[in-house]
Amino acid sequence: MRSSLIAGNWKMNGSLQSVVELIDGIKDGDAGQAELAVCPPSVFLMKVGGMLDDTDIALGAQNVCNHDVGAYTGEISAAMLTECGCRYAIVGHSERRSLYLESDELVAARFAMAVSAGLTPILCVGETLYEHEQGVTEAVVAKQIDAVLENCGIAGFAQAVIAYEPVWAIGTGLVASPELAQSVHHFIRGKLAASDGEIAQQIRILYGGSMNSSNAADLLSQADIDGGLIGGASLKADDFLAIAQSV
Repeated sequence: MRSSLIAGNWKMNGSLQSVVELIDGIKDGDAGQAELAVCPPSVFLMKVGGMLDDTDIALGAQNVCNHDVGAYTGEISAAMLTECGCRYAIVGHSERRSLYLESDELVAARFAMAVSAGLTPILCVGETLYEHEQGVTEAVVAKQIDAVLENCGIAGFAQAVIAYEPVWAIGTGLVASPELAQSVHHFIRGKLAASDGEIAQQIRILYGGSMNSSNAADLLSQADIDGGLIGGASLKADDFLAIAQSV
């Protein structure tokens, strides 16, 4: 039985004061049976990690460098993230792919570096509105997963999480219907099963397109949706916990 993971991607939001208030609110609330993770901006990782020491809430990073050390100004290595107490690292978020032109191959290299350091990568995959309208969602997602398979093999997914994020539903208020989201999640699991059925059954696949307290229950009731990668709704403790309670 796969446990549910609700992970908050705070993106470039927050101040020291708001971070403290948010973590205090999450710690004081009830997450039900879901596992929680929070992914703050990197400058707040040490602060948040310290506040989570006495909890079961996991710390995650929003990205990870594809190199382990060297002259890579502005990058943060997987080893540095583990020293900060991170258990997760998001790789391949649609904003990294679109705004910073991260290729499938670069995302795969970041994924591999996270795995090698003992981090659990949260691999984001998904299609744009144009690709969605062209009916090529599965082809796009398959290509993104294939890049990781070519770099790490199926074994790399044994300690990974996948997040399906339809790009057209991120921050737009649009949400894939539970049936549509389920169909893509089912496709992803089936693609991995072609290489290893056991890994495919145990991997958690999150939905990452504008999940909130109003739609979470319907999405999370689907057979292959194992949680959510939450953006805006993770910035308010009550909203974040309400999603978790929908599990």
